[in-house]
Amino acid sequence: MDIEELRTFVEVADAGGVSPAARRLGVSKSMVSRRLARLEEGLGVQLLARTTHGAALTEAGVAFREHAARVCAEIDAAREVILPSGDLRGRLRIAAPLSFGSNSFAALLADMARRHPRLQIHTSYSDRFVDLIAEGYDCAIRVGYLPESSLLARRVGTFNGRLVASPDYIQAHGAPETPEDILAHEALMQGTEAWHFVEGDKSITIRPQGRFKADNGIALAEAAKAGLGIAYLPDGLTDEAIRSGALVPLMTRFPPPPAGVYVIRPPGQNPARKIRVLTEMLSQWCEHAPRSAKAAAG
Repeated sequence: MDIEELRTFVEVADAGGVSPAARRLGVSKSMVSRRLARLEEGLGVQLLARTTHGAALTEAGVAFREHAARVCAEIDAAREVILPSGDLRGRLRIAAPLSFGSNSFAALLADMARRHPRLQIHTSYSDRFVDLIAEGYDCAIRVGYLPESSLLARRVGTFNGRLVASPDYIQAHGAPETPEDILAHEALMQGTEAWHFVEGDKSITIRPQGRFKADNGIALAEAAKAGLGIAYLPDGLTDEAIRSGALVPLMTRFPPPPAGVYVIRPPGQNPARKIRVLTEMLSQWCEHAPRSAKAAAG
């Protein structure tokens, strides 16, 4: 039984179809189909039922999937044990934030690829919270305040944010002086997130409302400069606009608490060494990077 056939089957089962599995694996759809056919032929049983919407596990496929995933994980762990110290290989799929990840984390990931020429790094940049398990990511770099989940998180650093608005918006609508005042203003948001503030030892949480939403911090900064409302953004996305006068800091007596930079991974006994190496590199970067670089990363 070929390990690549097992790995391909697990990817198709988790992705729900041949096409998304092929994208995850970085191979053609025909290659995925051939591997599945060989695996089913060798086992003498149908594992997947092809549908118009993708592929669904048969009863045998459901039972076999857990065993196949366990075998793949054990093989990966065994390979790590025998690799020369510091040598990484295989594939590492990472989800990273778009708003500032491509400016800062991209350089770090390129350095990781340079140091480990046998390692394949596939990074997807998006400000949405991807489903690591359903979409087949090994880990994610996330910034901000994490919601409760079953995923495992390692905090590797912090960054600061602020509340901002344009001079035109302030002239037309005034400036909030307390967190509660925000409820009377137009908030520029990614979704329905809460905003957090600090007053001495007291933590204050506000759930603002607004008509303009975007899943990208850069887009929210542009909306704030256009006078559409108040935005709650990382310093790195607003520093230049504040220097130019396009945006004004608000409510400086109630600063947001420092947010975190995290490496997130699916539940499991131990992280793969490639994830541990990435985590250590990010931790060192957060500790030693100059403030300007940290601001650009959030």
